[in-house]
Amino acid sequence: MKAVLNGTVIAEAPESDLVSIEGNWYFPPSSIADGVLAESPTPYTCPWKGECQYYHLKTGQDAVKDGAWAYPTPYPTAIDRVGRDFAGFVAFGRDVQVG
Repeated sequence: MKAVLNGTVIAEAPESDLVSIEGNWYFPPSSIADGVLAESPTPYTCPWKGECQYYHLKTGQDAVKDGAWAYPTPYPTAIDRVGRDFAGFVAFGRDVQVG
């Protein structure tokens, strides 16, 4: 599967390597293109997944504030619920086409 922002592939991995959570595809960290993510200071803690890290996306002249997110250290109960460790996996917002 690919994640594409304005025609630029920003992540690519086989579907079997991704994790689907609440309708979002989470890509493994190794599948993210270099230089696309910049940490955001936006705070958020999911009640069942844990503390979230938001990222700004940047490709060439295009930038999307808080366009991606990950859970660097998800709660153990979240890993149990999902059935797989998704620590650091990255999901993308509406500006990114995933498929």
